[in-house]
Amino acid sequence: MLEIMGVSKIYGKGQATVVALDDVSLTVNRGDSIAIMGPSGSGKSTLLNIIGGLDRLSRGEVHLEGERIDDLDENDLVSLRRGKISYVFQQYHLLPSLNALENVLLPIIFSGGADGRDKAADMLRRVGLEKRFKHKPGELSGGEQQRVAIARALVNGPSIILADEPTGNMDQKTGRQILDLLAEMNREGVTILLVTHDPEVAATTRETVFLRDGKIVERTLSRKHPEDARAIECPGK
Repeated sequence: MLEIMGVSKIYGKGQATVVALDDVSLTVNRGDSIAIMGPSGSGKSTLLNIIGGLDRLSRGEVHLEGERIDDLDENDLVSLRRGKISYVFQQYHLLPSLNALENVLLPIIFSGGADGRDKAADMLRRVGLEKRFKHKPGELSGGEQQRVAIARALVNGPSIILADEPTGNMDQKTGRQILDLLAEMNREGVTILLVTHDPEVAATTRETVFLRDGKIVERTLSRKHPEDARAIECPGK
């Protein structure tokens, strides 16, 4: 489904050069759930941003469903993010002047979809916010805002959700609710790539990919699947 092939990302020149990603290759199958871990500065968010077209790679290729996407122009990248790929950030990025229903409706409006209000309402019900349609972000708890953000990410039926520290600002109980919701989406076939510093969050996914100094140094399958719980050999390790 998703192939990341020899991807490098280099910032600056000369003595100011910073290698954020160094020849990273990764295959993600449809329906996978993968946590990306590593120390600060290891390239986790950079990798997510390149997959989602928010950042341009320096070398390599990214293919989604057989189509090369790293060289798309900005208009095509916007269309990609409105359809096949959606983001969930640590910061919710909701528009404060719009209520929950209107925030979820935005991707449908931008993509020119029909029956937008019904779809947005159904998705909010799905995430347990049927009583919060008319509430603006400032009237919602952090967990409720993140659920609105997830509903917005899912409303156009993406193939992949890219989640960058989605529970980083939450208490344990609320964070667990968000992770349970993402796990439910994954069981229904949505592919999840999740950046986290927290091993407990990573344990909710099927596989963990470890980055260090811009390289994949280890891949481990979750103990939730004991038949698969073994380290996966990484090329060049």
